[in-house]
Amino acid sequence: MSELEHYSLTVNGVERQVSDAWIGESLLYVLRERLGLPGSKGACEQGECGSCTVFVDNAAVCSCLVMAATAVGTQIATVEGLNDDGSLTDVQEAFITEGAVQCGFCTPGLVMAVHHLLDHNDSPNEQEIKEALSGNICRCTGYGRIFAAVDTVISVRKGVSS
Repeated sequence: MSELEHYSLTVNGVERQVSDAWIGESLLYVLRERLGLPGSKGACEQGECGSCTVFVDNAAVCSCLVMAATAVGTQIATVEGLNDDGSLTDVQEAFITEGAVQCGFCTPGLVMAVHHLLDHNDSPNEQEIKEALSGNICRCTGYGRIFAAVDTVISVRKGVSS
């Protein structure tokens, strides 16, 4: 039987201890089950749906595919930590305003994808938006309201009324 591991992860700017972990546990599992951060969702467990998206050193990754122990020494950001004070971000507000949230299962991953896109491109065109969100599967919204939320954030950030 293998020994249990103890290590620390920096999540949302806070160093968190992970105790009695199996070395092969996914980052998704550790975030949800060991650290009590349920925002990232586990759906496909194969990196295909995007519901478990987090940032590791500012790169958007599917946390179901990352072994948690390999994230030691990195900066991990989850949907719970997008704002230091815990308030909603402009992207989260736009998702609510535009009705881009239905069952909500895909929402955390989509919010992370939109943040990643707009952090790297403040004026994406329609094709760039579609490509940035292509790794996220939503079964409820039909994506129209999600695209509207992205457009709203872009407009607000540019000071243009929508």
